Amino acid sequence: MSNKVVGIATEIVVMAVVVSMVLLFVGICVVVFIHVYITNLVERIKSGDNSMSHDDLQRLPCFDFKAGEKGSSPIDCAVCLENSKVGDKCKLLPCRHNFHANCVDLWLLKTPIYPIY
Repeated sequence: MSNKVVGIATEIVVMAVVVSMVLLFVGICVVVFIHVYITNLVERIKSGDNSMSHDDLQRLPCFDFKAGEKGSSPIDCAVCLENSKVGDKCKLLPCRHNFHANCVDLWLLKTPIYPIY
């Protein structure tokens, strides 16, 4: 009887080891997959695949900055962090934020990330 119990206990231990190895292998595969996915995502962002083209930049409305009414504050460019002066070329993005045209053009050509965030 004790040989039968030892045989069953051995089978249980062997099955536990096999199941543990399979779960360990699956876990490692999941971690490797996540690593590869995140690495590819970062590379796409760094390479500027989602940045704007020169044609897209030309479609953005461009205007000469004019001083507003008395008491209004000047528009700050979030890229260069300087105030706009009368006569500066500015661009209006679809979100209704204004930037210096040169600053925002260079920014959008290099990165897909919006300058304010």
